[in-house]
Amino acid sequence: MDTLSGSVERITYYNPENGYTVLRLRPEHTKGIQAPPKTSLSFDGVATVVGNLPEVSPGEHLRLQGQWDRHPKHGFQFKAEVCEQTLPATIAGIQGYLGSGMIKGIGPKLAERIVAQFKEDTFTVIEQNPERLLEVPGIGMDRTGRITKAWQEQKQVKEIMVFLHGHGVSTNLAVKIYKTYGDKSLETVQKNPYQLERDIYGVGFKTADRIAQALGLPTDHPSRIEAGIVFALNEMIDDGHVYAPQELLLQRAVELLEVAKELLPPALERLAQEDRIRPELIPLNNKKDGKEKLAVAESQAMYGTPAIYLTPLYFGEKGVAERVKTLAGSPSLSATMTHSLFPADGLSAEQQAAIDMALTHPVSILTGGPGTGKTTCLKALIDTLEAQHKKYALASPTGRAAKRLSEATGRPARTIHRLLEYSPLEGFKHNENNPLDLDFLVVDEASMLDLLLTNHLLKAVRKGTHVLFVGDADQLPSVGAGDVLRDLIQSGIAPVARLGTIFRQAANSKIITNAHLINQGRFPVFSQGEGDFFIFPAEDAAGAADWVIQIVTERIPQKFGLDAVQDIQVLSPIYRGPAGVIALNDRLQEKLNPPTNNKPERRLFGTVFRLGDKVMQTQNNYDKDVYNGDIGFIESIDLIEQSLTMNLDGRSVSFDWSEADQLTLAYAVSVHKAQGSEYPAVVMPVVTQHYTMLQRNLLYTAITRARSLCVLAGSRRAIGMAVRNNKVARRFTGLEWRLEK
Repeated sequence: MDTLSGSVERITYYNPENGYTVLRLRPEHTKGIQAPPKTSLSFDGVATVVGNLPEVSPGEHLRLQGQWDRHPKHGFQFKAEVCEQTLPATIAGIQGYLGSGMIKGIGPKLAERIVAQFKEDTFTVIEQNPERLLEVPGIGMDRTGRITKAWQEQKQVKEIMVFLHGHGVSTNLAVKIYKTYGDKSLETVQKNPYQLERDIYGVGFKTADRIAQALGLPTDHPSRIEAGIVFALNEMIDDGHVYAPQELLLQRAVELLEVAKELLPPALERLAQEDRIRPELIPLNNKKDGKEKLAVAESQAMYGTPAIYLTPLYFGEKGVAERVKTLAGSPSLSATMTHSLFPADGLSAEQQAAIDMALTHPVSILTGGPGTGKTTCLKALIDTLEAQHKKYALASPTGRAAKRLSEATGRPARTIHRLLEYSPLEGFKHNENNPLDLDFLVVDEASMLDLLLTNHLLKAVRKGTHVLFVGDADQLPSVGAGDVLRDLIQSGIAPVARLGTIFRQAANSKIITNAHLINQGRFPVFSQGEGDFFIFPAEDAAGAADWVIQIVTERIPQKFGLDAVQDIQVLSPIYRGPAGVIALNDRLQEKLNPPTNNKPERRLFGTVFRLGDKVMQTQNNYDKDVYNGDIGFIESIDLIEQSLTMNLDGRSVSFDWSEADQLTLAYAVSVHKAQGSEYPAVVMPVVTQHYTMLQRNLLYTAITRARSLCVLAGSRRAIGMAVRNNKVARRFTGLEWRLEK
């Protein structure tokens, strides 16, 4: 094989799933480039390299082994088969490497001063005599310590990468492994690769399994089978299920592990003994009609089969059921109130009945579609509570939902985490031992409540406090495990007030009237010329995507004066394909925030993050006080300190490079991620290629995110498919049964 060494000039393409890379490399010298001759280099002296490589960055020095090849379209390329990340030997190479941002704390100017001081001995000094860095003008003790620490960390990560690269683990994940295990990283990986899946976000079973197989671990090893079962269970939980029917779980685990089925029951017993799972027998619920019984066709599972829970979800479900029953059996707050103050001016009969219900029942539910006056009810309820000097709180599952609630009511509203005063070190300050000092608690956007968050909330509600769950039961269920609002409603444990009358002002909006039409299984009516609900016809995903780009970047800003980034949100039912979230984000970023020479950017975990980008947090990060679904904008990228900062509603939140997998571009987001949010304008592709996700509640949820303008790009046939498909994918949850028994 030929050998090619040099520094990376730029990354042209990188696929994070398989590591396939196209990059431009500046050779360290051209003597080794013999076949073909220097015609293999471009006019500016750089070579094109292709191959499955670790995630490298501009400035890194590589030693590649492979072969030169002539591509019919792109000319000479070096097809790399072996990649070694090395240190450059020349002074220019050393300076370029240090100044590229590879070493945290060293930028181009400081690198120039360091290399000017130590020449070819620069790496030796940093490695063996870091105290000599004090000889460089402008470097003090603090920076010397930071550079030394960063150098050692980089060295450790490189050693881990040598081992992990062959198993498809990216550089960024290697950094996370090092930050988790430190000097014990390699020892931990080699001893039990499946530990990575349990400890590190972003490492899945398949990655851990690939490493384990390379280490020679037998396919029927107990730790592999246990990890496979837990992974299969977690996949179902990621789909919203609280438990898995045992037979279905074993079927999925056998397909994943490719082992004999009889090996799995002993593994289930071991997992139960370690208290990682909890088995339960959930009887058949005969109240449900045939259409509603478990719409998961692949399973053929029925209530009554053994169920397998992850232990936290088992106790979470039991806890919610017990606490709701306890609260529902408490004395009513109305006994201490003056009934003459209940009636409020300007309310409809059903709104007045809803307020009376909330004040006379310790647990109650208020539901209804857009424009039916849920907010008016809440305002009247709050007025009554304040007039009676009752202590109350308003809370929502997400920051954006809490902000909307506060704006709508004119009263403070908080996220549930902030209400319970969560801290990463101490957990929830308010719990069963330190309950909230409240007479009344309003929980808005209750359709977004997952099981575990509901359990933490109810732990902190003392007996005698009224709880009103407010939400739209026809929206999509929570992103997390559970279907809490529907289970509460269907169990009959608490009274439900359903608001159905659309008020005059709301009736003037086609967004609201169409939301109700769709919810009734009827086709929406589109605006012609003027209005707030439009369709741009397209028969396929590519055509719909082209419309979306044009609508967002040109048509809406020109016609309605809305800002393409701040005011318009693209929603898509799926992630893949031309009209999916990923492709739309790439195209919208290119249009709305293109690269420029003075705009810093960095590719991390396969995504280019650029100054000014609209980004979304994709997981709860309690340390940073940012949560799944929060949207902000990148306000700074520090290539020297290897961090980026997101502005989230006026608050700055900083992320190291290794934490950037928590972020994703948010010019387009999934409908699920948009729950609880409201935007001035929503644009959504709806095409038949999305048929697996075309459901009535998904379309309904999407259009009710729009405050002033909703635009669909797609076909009437696809919209009709969604309107007709009222099959709500049933989640495996035992909460309704526990509430009834």
